[in-house]
Amino acid sequence: MTAKSTTHSSHWGAFTAVVQDDKLVITPFAGDPDPSPILKNFENALNHKVRIATPMVRRGWLENGPGPDERRGSDEYIAISWEEAYALAAGELSRVARAHGPAAVFGGSYGWSSAGRFHHAQSQVHRFLNTTLGGYVRSVNSYSSGAASVILPHIVGDMNEIARRGVSWEEISEHTELLLSFGGLALKNSQVASGGLSEHTERGFIHKAAQRGTKFISVSPLQSDMPDEADAEWLPIRPGTDAALILGLLSVLKANALTDEDFLARYCVGWDKLVAYLQGKEDGLVRDASWAAEICGIDAERIEKLAVELAGKRVMVSVAHALQRAEHGEQPVWLGLVLSAALGQPGLPGGGYGYALGALGHYGKHHNRVSFPALPQGKNGVKDFIPVARIADMLLNPGQEFRYNGQTLRYPEIKLAWWAGGNPFHHHQSLARLRQAFNQLDTLIVHEIAWTATARHADIVLPATMTLEREDVGGAPTDRHLIAMQSVARPFGEAKDDYSIFAELAKRLGREEAFTEGRTARQWLEHLYQQMQEKCEQQHISVPDFSTFWEIGQIPLPQLKDGGRLLRNLRLDPDKHPLPTPSGKIEIFSQTIADFNDADCPGHPVWLEPTQKPDDEHPLFLIANQPATKLHSQLDYGHHSVSLKRNGREVCLMHPQDARVRGIQVGDTVAISNVRGTALASVDISEGIRPGVVQLPTGAWYDPVDPQAARPTCRHGNPNVLTLDVGTSSLAQGCCGQITTVNVARYQGTAPAVKAFEPPVILTR
Repeated sequence: MTAKSTTHSSHWGAFTAVVQDDKLVITPFAGDPDPSPILKNFENALNHKVRIATPMVRRGWLENGPGPDERRGSDEYIAISWEEAYALAAGELSRVARAHGPAAVFGGSYGWSSAGRFHHAQSQVHRFLNTTLGGYVRSVNSYSSGAASVILPHIVGDMNEIARRGVSWEEISEHTELLLSFGGLALKNSQVASGGLSEHTERGFIHKAAQRGTKFISVSPLQSDMPDEADAEWLPIRPGTDAALILGLLSVLKANALTDEDFLARYCVGWDKLVAYLQGKEDGLVRDASWAAEICGIDAERIEKLAVELAGKRVMVSVAHALQRAEHGEQPVWLGLVLSAALGQPGLPGGGYGYALGALGHYGKHHNRVSFPALPQGKNGVKDFIPVARIADMLLNPGQEFRYNGQTLRYPEIKLAWWAGGNPFHHHQSLARLRQAFNQLDTLIVHEIAWTATARHADIVLPATMTLEREDVGGAPTDRHLIAMQSVARPFGEAKDDYSIFAELAKRLGREEAFTEGRTARQWLEHLYQQMQEKCEQQHISVPDFSTFWEIGQIPLPQLKDGGRLLRNLRLDPDKHPLPTPSGKIEIFSQTIADFNDADCPGHPVWLEPTQKPDDEHPLFLIANQPATKLHSQLDYGHHSVSLKRNGREVCLMHPQDARVRGIQVGDTVAISNVRGTALASVDISEGIRPGVVQLPTGAWYDPVDPQAARPTCRHGNPNVLTLDVGTSSLAQGCCGQITTVNVARYQGTAPAVKAFEPPVILTR
C-alpha cells in the first residue's frame, strides 16, 4: 500500500513528503524554479538519535533546587514523566512570579523554528507568558539586522518598508543599469524566508538582468557572495571597511561635480555637513580616494573610476545585512543610502537603495494583497526589554545602565528564562561568556526537538514536535502561495507541540481559557483562516473554505506590485508624501541622533576605527557568515548539512597565500583561535577569498571539549567561540558577530572526534 503524500512547507521551501519503506521522501514544490537543497536535511531528521524523546530534568537542579550553577552545559539528565515536568515547570514559574514578579522572567525565542503561522514558537511562548503572568521581559530587533532596524527609521523609514517593500527583483531585471552591492547577493541567504517561500526566483531575475546588460559589482571579501549568473566584477575589500570606501566614492563624486545637487537639496537634509566632513573642514583630514584606499585595500584609481562609472546611470546600491553585523554597523547602512541619494537614484524604476537585498527570500518580492494573520500574543504588562544581542550582558550585569536608541535603561534581574524555538548557542557571540551568563539563572526551561547546546544548558527540557509532526499553515506576506502544512509523521517519542505544552501548563496555573480561548490547535487554524477569508471577501478575492484548502494543499494569492513605494512617492511629491523622519526627507544629518550625544554614532555618517584589527598574534580576519547548508543551526545533523562537512567538522576557507605560509593543505584540520577560544575546522583553499581573511560559517552545533573551560575549544567548528560580544554602538546595540581576528594553525596530532550529535548522559531512576 502506497502512503499518502502530504503538502508541507519550511522557511527554505514548500514541498510534498511521503514515508516509503521507513524512508522520508521529499519532493520540492512543483512551481519552484530553483528549489533549495536544504530540503534534504529533512530526510533523516525524524528519528535521529539526537532527538529528545521524553521530558528531562538536569540532575543538579533536581537535587539542589533552583539557583546559579556552573554545571550547566556539562551535567547529566534524568528522564521524567510529563506529569512531573508540568508540575516542576508550573511550580517554578509560580515561585518566581510570586517572589519577584513577571519582570524576573525572560521570554526567549527567535521565531525561526517553523514556517507555520500558528505553531510559531515565539508567538506561543509570548502568548503563554502574557496570559498566565501578565507579561515578561522581552527582546527587540534581531541578530541579523540589529543595527539597521534602529538607524533606518531615523534616516528614511521603517526597515520593513525599506527592505521588504524595496525595489523588486522584477524591476531590477527590467531597468537597472548598474547594481553596486556592498556585501554581495549570496543566493544561500535568499533561499530562506520566515513563513516560507514557494518560489525561489532570485537566480532567474539576476540572470535576466545580466543578459539584458546590467553590470553587477560585488564589494566583498568573498567572491562567492555574488552568484555566477551575475557575471560580476569582484572588488575584494578588507572586512569591515565599506564605510570608508563609500566616503571615498562620495568625495570623488563631489569633487568632480557628479552629484545630483537638485535631488540632494529637494529630498534630503544635511548634505552640506557631510561634505564638510569629507573635505576635512573641522579636523583637516580629507577623506578622498587615497584615504579610503589605505583603509579598505582597494586601489585609489579603481575607487575614482568606480565613482565616475556610477554617475549618469540607473544605479541600485545594495547593502547586505553582513555589513551591519560588525562594530559601528550603523555607518555603512547610512552611507549606502547617502551614496544612492548623491546619485539622485531613490524613487526611480530599478534605481535607488536596496537595504538587505538578497539577504532573505522576502526582499525584492511583491506583497500579497491579503496575508495570513498571526497568532495574537496578548498584552505584555512588563515594560523592561533588551536589544536581542544583549542577553549575556543582561544576565551578567543586572541593574547596570546601558544606552539604547537615545535612552539610558537598566538591565532587569532575571531569575527564570523560558526558551522555545531558538538556539542562542548558535547565534550569540563569545560562547564561554554566554555560558557564564546562563549559569546565573535560577532556572532555564527549554522546549526543543533535539539536544542542541541550549537544551544541554537547560534545567527542564520539554521535548517538542518538529514541524513535520504537526499541522499548520505556511505563508508569508511576500509568498503568493498559502500552504497547508499537513502532518507527515507521528510525534517522536513523547514529544508534544508547544501549544499543547503551554495549554496544559496554563490549565495548572488557572489560566487555560485565557491562553486557549477554548480552541484546539486545529480550531485555531480554522479560526485564523476564516479571518483571512473575511479580509479576502472585503477585497473581492475568492478563496475556498478551510476544508477545501486543506484537501488541495495550497492556494494562490493575488499580489501588489508596489515595491519601492516609500521613496517613489517621496520623489513624486515630497510635500504630499513626506518620509516618516523628523524632516520628512532623507536625513544625511540627523539632529535626533546628534542630540543623543553618543560618540560612537554621531549625527552624520562617519568612518570609525574598529577595535578588532589584525595584529602579530591574530593576523587574520575571520568572517563568520551565514551557512549554505542549513538555516542558522537548524537540522545541522540533516543529510545535506552533514554531507558537506569533512571528517564531521565544518569547513573553513583560506587563500592559497595564507595557507602556504602556514604549511596548510586542503583537508587539513586547523585550529582557529584568539583570546576567547578555539574552533577546529577542516580547510578548503581558494583564490575566491581575499588574502588575510579566513571564512568559517555559523551553524555548526557548539561542541566544546571542556564545556566549563574559560577559553573553550569547539571540535565541531562553531565560530562564535571566537566572536566578540559587544554592541554595534550605543545607538542600536546590535550584534557584532560577522567579523573578528584570529590566528590559524595546522592541528598537530589526532583531532578529537566530533560529538555534537551525541545525546548527553541520561540517568535512570
